[in-house]
Amino acid sequence: MCKVCDYTIHAAQHHFGWDNSFAPAERVAPGSTILFHCHDSSAGQLGPQSTVADVATLDFGRINPTSGPIYIDGAMPGDAVKVTIDSFAPNRFDGRGFGWTANIPGFGLLADQFLEPALHVWSYDAGQMGPAMWGRQAAVPLKPFAGTIGNALAEKGLHSVVPPRRVGGNLDIRDLTAGVTLYLPVEVEGALFSVGDTHAAQGDGEVCGTAIESPMDVVLTLDLVKGANLKTPRFTTPGPVTRHLDAKGYEVTTGIGPDLMQASRDAVSAMVDLLCAQRGMPAVEAYMLVSTCGDLRISEIVDMPNWVVSFYFPRIVFE
Repeated sequence: MCKVCDYTIHAAQHHFGWDNSFAPAERVAPGSTILFHCHDSSAGQLGPQSTVADVATLDFGRINPTSGPIYIDGAMPGDAVKVTIDSFAPNRFDGRGFGWTANIPGFGLLADQFLEPALHVWSYDAGQMGPAMWGRQAAVPLKPFAGTIGNALAEKGLHSVVPPRRVGGNLDIRDLTAGVTLYLPVEVEGALFSVGDTHAAQGDGEVCGTAIESPMDVVLTLDLVKGANLKTPRFTTPGPVTRHLDAKGYEVTTGIGPDLMQASRDAVSAMVDLLCAQRGMPAVEAYMLVSTCGDLRISEIVDMPNWVVSFYFPRIVFE
């Protein structure tokens, strides 16, 4: 995977939630390169042979395991961890990459509209990372990244991994992919960095609550920026971020009104309706598909009292 890795964090070296009392899986010097064996967000509860019945029985106490934590020598509150993202390699099942996308009742932007569990299991070429097939109808271009990546909080006790936080965590930023440099605020000695929740692809917004959830090996280099005093994470990309989706253009729906959340819901609902009408897809399948590759964007937020949210669905998925 990485001939210059200084350390390996094995799949068994993971934790659930954030707690600054967790014992470090490893203590490293700044500048160390580390290979992390990361679970998918279900911690293996969903696999290549899973059915929709397995979604209904998910143990939410085992959601979003993160590998680590890593104690970085010299890291102190007020510093930043500089994370150089080197590479992602999917775990292989029968020689292929595996992933899943689910509608989990009570979770997602349109949870009140989609009340029943649903599941799509993906299989893709783990070597070439070509588009993953959605049946015979669609193929989603892949762009692997880690959905959860962050440091421990200063507050004592166990904190849920579900909400993103000022030190990172469940950010679900699909552009945190290979080549990106991420900076994370440090709030505790050693930083206690962890990573997991790896995805093969996701649209901006992750609107149904899941992406292509896929276990992966991740190689990162962890360094320090002393006295950075960041309030929240920031990152730098090496180039364009949507090229894997741009080639054939987009279908775009909008939501307009005084409430950004409702406008977001309206834009996504309109896209679900559009795909149902154009492609004959069941609504829940359209909802899950757009979560893996469609982008939710604020188009206008100054022309009061109404704002515009747009949802971009890449036409390349069907072409």
